[in-house]
Amino acid sequence: MENELNYTAAFEELQEIVRDMEDGEITVDELALKVKRAAELIKICKNKLTSTEEDVNLILKELEN
Repeated sequence: MENELNYTAAFEELQEIVRDMEDGEITVDELALKVKRAAELIKICKNKLTSTEEDVNLILKELEN
């Protein structure tokens, strides 16, 4: 499922987890699961940003030729 998320959806879910943590809405019992999910979401966002950067660099390189 995580690979189906686009950057925006992953980032929004990550922001929601952070807000819940900051507001103290996550119980100790939920904490490990939320941190694990946050790590997955960060990985999705990072991979998408890296892929986008590579695509943009390739396009710019093609324009130089």
